[in-house]
Amino acid sequence: MNEHKFRDYIYWGVTAVLVIVTCIAAALVFIRWQTVYGAIKYVNRVLAPIIYGAILAYLLTPIYNQVYRLADRILTPYLKRGKKKSGLAKAAATLASIAFLAAVAAGLVWLILPRVFESVKGIVNSIPSNAARIALWIEALFADYPDIEMAVLNVYNQGVEKLVSWVQTTTDLLPNIERIITGVYTSIMGVVNLVKNVLIGIIVMVYLLNIKDTLAAQGKKIIYSLFPLPVANEAVEKWRFIHRVFGGFIIGKLWDSLIIGILTFVWLSIIKMPYTVLISVIVGVTNVIPFFGPFIGAVPSAILVLLVNPRKCLWFLLSILAIQQLDGNIIGPKILGNSTGLSSFWVLFSILLFGGLMGPVGMIIGVPLFAVLYRLAAEWVNKRLKRKDLPTITDDYGDLKHIDEEKKTFVR
Repeated sequence: MNEHKFRDYIYWGVTAVLVIVTCIAAALVFIRWQTVYGAIKYVNRVLAPIIYGAILAYLLTPIYNQVYRLADRILTPYLKRGKKKSGLAKAAATLASIAFLAAVAAGLVWLILPRVFESVKGIVNSIPSNAARIALWIEALFADYPDIEMAVLNVYNQGVEKLVSWVQTTTDLLPNIERIITGVYTSIMGVVNLVKNVLIGIIVMVYLLNIKDTLAAQGKKIIYSLFPLPVANEAVEKWRFIHRVFGGFIIGKLWDSLIIGILTFVWLSIIKMPYTVLISVIVGVTNVIPFFGPFIGAVPSAILVLLVNPRKCLWFLLSILAIQQLDGNIIGPKILGNSTGLSSFWVLFSILLFGGLMGPVGMIIGVPLFAVLYRLAAEWVNKRLKRKDLPTITDDYGDLKHIDEEKKTFVR
């Protein structure tokens, strides 16, 4: 009995120490956030190839698994189960994953980038003529209000002068030779470093795709060795839940954004909008960001259309609004379902929170990350309520004044 009490004392003592250490660490992180953030950025830069490879492996896992199962079925009549059969199936799945990645990259390079470059070049060359056209449109719009016309034109002309000056100074070689050389060198080194990280990341991706089952088994082995059986089972189940939320949301959002980009391109081509490819790429890419994505993509795209034809800008905004309504009410729910289980308020909250902490990446992963934290917190609260023999349904606490301590009945 004494030994049992002694173990309990040790358990609670260790728990108290861990809680104190965790609180101190959290306080230090909060106080020294800039230093911690700098350290995280440094580690992120060093481990960039591993991170790229892990992200690619995670996104390509569905393709890898499908091809592996197909190759395994095809090889079954010819080979018995063993390393040779598994190796051939893994090789086929790996080649299929690399081929898919190469096809996507080739499509971006050969189909999209040249047209995007032409669109940007056309925008730069047409700035003077488009500016003059918009000025005439402003004069006609405020013809009956000369004071407003003069004020708007003054602001507009100042903006155009700054824009033209910026374009000229960035394209004029002699006055800015030192800055241009420095910028070119920095850009080249950045591209070289990015290419190096991506190439190493592809190698890491291949390794991870082929050893992911082994890594998962090793992780479970470690969990079951460290924790009691009920805790280990719960930890493994929680990991499955995390994978289900992140995988379902991110992969589904990528498919949703691809569909929206294609729909935007088809519709804008039909109504003959300018810079169709460039705008479709902007809309498709920004659509990956939940909630704010459509607005982030629509604003610069609308400005591009406005420079060419102010009237078409209105049609463009109406078209984007219709496409986003189609996505938000039909396409998105059909692909994503309710993969996160969050209300609209918590979706907005998670985007603002993690977007502020982690930037654009936080805006993308913030929703599934907060969904996981929300689910874990809800399960912890419900578990505590069950121990007290209290209901776990939220609506039961809506008009509650207090709970009778003896009878444990709700007083409303």
